Amino acid sequence: MAERRSRPAPAAKKHAWRRTTRTPTDPPAPEADSAVAEVSPGAGADALVEAALYRDGVRVATPMSLADTFRELRDEPDGMAWIGLARPTEAELISLAAEFDLHELAVEDALEAHQRPKLERYGETLFVVLRAARYLDASEEVDFGELHVFVGPDFVVTVRHGAAPDLSGVRRRLEESPDLLGLGPEAVLYAILDAVVDGYAPVVAGVQNDIDEIETEVFGGDPAVSRRIYELSREMVEFQRATRPLVGMLHALMAGFAKYGTDEELQRYLRDVADHVTHTSERVDGFRQALADILTVNATLVTQQQNAEMRALAEAGFEQNEEIKKISSWAAILFAPTLVGTIYGMNFETMPELKWAGGYPFAILLMAVVCVSLYFIFKRRDWL
Repeated sequence: MAERRSRPAPAAKKHAWRRTTRTPTDPPAPEADSAVAEVSPGAGADALVEAALYRDGVRVATPMSLADTFRELRDEPDGMAWIGLARPTEAELISLAAEFDLHELAVEDALEAHQRPKLERYGETLFVVLRAARYLDASEEVDFGELHVFVGPDFVVTVRHGAAPDLSGVRRRLEESPDLLGLGPEAVLYAILDAVVDGYAPVVAGVQNDIDEIETEVFGGDPAVSRRIYELSREMVEFQRATRPLVGMLHALMAGFAKYGTDEELQRYLRDVADHVTHTSERVDGFRQALADILTVNATLVTQQQNAEMRALAEAGFEQNEEIKKISSWAAILFAPTLVGTIYGMNFETMPELKWAGGYPFAILLMAVVCVSLYFIFKRRDWL
């Protein structure tokens, strides 16, 4: 194997390549065409999405396999290889490690998804883990992808786990700016970082819209809103894990500008990316706080609604109890004359006062006295 040589960075050049941040109203980035579409490892298919060899920012070869890429890069000592992989097999990563002298720990991380965003340096090779995100309008969910990037003196290897980001668009824009691409692997890393961070903008807009809808649902009394708040809060936790480490990573890159002789124009672009990452991270922190506040407000409104319902039930029970009191009072009042009348209607010969002329008026008077007495007793107790 030919010895790998570090290619000196060319002199700084003026170029017209600028950031291409997509706003939320822009159409989604086009999918890669059939020549560079994502290839899932399967029956006889490798994970190579696209490989290209560049010299002074211009594509000079498009190898069709990893072996061809390695061979042509050895024959082009001043060239740079950019290899894109999607969910590669262990054998493919081992061949890359052997060719580019990749550290075994970085290779092990690249085989597994669900890594935290980080930046590590192994000798002359940078290993970067990024979490890309995209907003799915149909399901109103945030989909996260993972991208691992190896950046060496004369190569860039991207290992993608997930649909985002659209690296074919990154490659196309860089190839349209050979002055920037001619700055070498650092320029490719910048463009990838820029694409990942730009991809956060539609997500932020989508989440903001979701939060606005949730606020409307909360104050509208939608009973299903609690579940939506919880699910969006979980997505914001993942979003925060994707964006917060990027701030420190980019500051670490900027701290090495002088040591590694980074081009001044590239330094400006990286600082711009760092500003966007900081802004996005702050927005995500704000979203988490807003969702926590909304959840508290929703719990308060639910509690108030439950209290109102309990109060209404209590009032209904009280009114029902008052009616029962009235009914019971009148039943007691009517029961007294019924009792007296029943006794006097038994017609026993030995019954007291049976021969008394005033017996009938006395019975009527007794009924009236008992009824009036019960009425005033119940009235004083507010039963009537």
